[in-house]
Amino acid sequence: MLERRPILAALAAAIAIAAVPCAAQAQDKTITVFAAASMKNALDDVDAAFTKQSGVKVVASYDASSALMKQIEGGAPADVFVSADLKWMDYGSQEKLIKDDTRVNLLGNELVLIAAKDSKIDHVTIAPSFDLAKLAGDGRIATGDVLAVPVGIYAKAALEKLGVWSSVEPKMAMAANVRAALVLVARGEAPLGIVYSTDAKVEPGVKVVGVFPENSHDPIIYPVAATTDAKSDATPYLAFLRSQAAKTIFESYGFTVLVKPTT
Repeated sequence: MLERRPILAALAAAIAIAAVPCAAQAQDKTITVFAAASMKNALDDVDAAFTKQSGVKVVASYDASSALMKQIEGGAPADVFVSADLKWMDYGSQEKLIKDDTRVNLLGNELVLIAAKDSKIDHVTIAPSFDLAKLAGDGRIATGDVLAVPVGIYAKAALEKLGVWSSVEPKMAMAANVRAALVLVARGEAPLGIVYSTDAKVEPGVKVVGVFPENSHDPIIYPVAATTDAKSDATPYLAFLRSQAAKTIFESYGFTVLVKPTT
C-alpha cells in the first residue's frame, strides 16, 4: 500500500498537468482590438454586445491610429485594427501587418470646430479665408498631431484648402490623439478645437460651433481589418461589426455606416 501511494500521486499530478493546456484553451476566448481613439464609446458598446452574443471577450486599446499601427509593427499582440483613416491601414497592408482580404471600409465621420460649452463663440461659418486665427484670440486651437494623427491630418488639409493654415499654424496645439484634443477644449485650456462630430457628441463640456465642408478634406473613413497574427475569433468579430446590431449602435453615436449590414 505504501508503494502504491507515490504511484497514484504521480499519476494524479500527470493528469493535472495534462489538463492545464485544455483548461487554458477553453478560457482563451479573448481577442484584442486596437482602435482609433474616436471610436471608444461606440466600440465599447459594440464589443459588449458581441461578447454577450458570442462569449468572446474583447480587450480594446484606444489611441491615435498612427501610434497603434506602430505598436502592431513593433510586435504588439493585436487581432483587429480599426483606423480613423486609410493612410495607416494602407501602411499596415504595405508592411504585411494586416490580412488584406478581411479589410473593409466600415464607418464615416465629420470634421467639426468645437468650443467650450460656455464659450461666447456660438456659430462659425467655415468658408474660404474665414478668420479662425482671430476667433482663437490669444488661445490655441487643439487637434491631433498634423503630421501623424488622422484628425490632425484632416484638419491641416482642410485649413490649407480654406486658405487659413499659415495664419493659424502658430496657434495649433497638437495632441497625441483626438480625445486628448477634446479634453483640452472641455477643460478650457484651448478655446477652440478641431475634432470629429462623434467626439463632440459624447463630451458634454463642448459644443459644435462649425462644420468643415466635405470638400475641404479627404473623406473621413474608418477601415477595419484582421492582423496577420489574428486569432480565429477575429473572424466572427469582424462579421459582427457589419451586423444590423452594430450599425444601430454606431449610428446612435453619430457615425455613418458605410457597409450594408448583414443579419
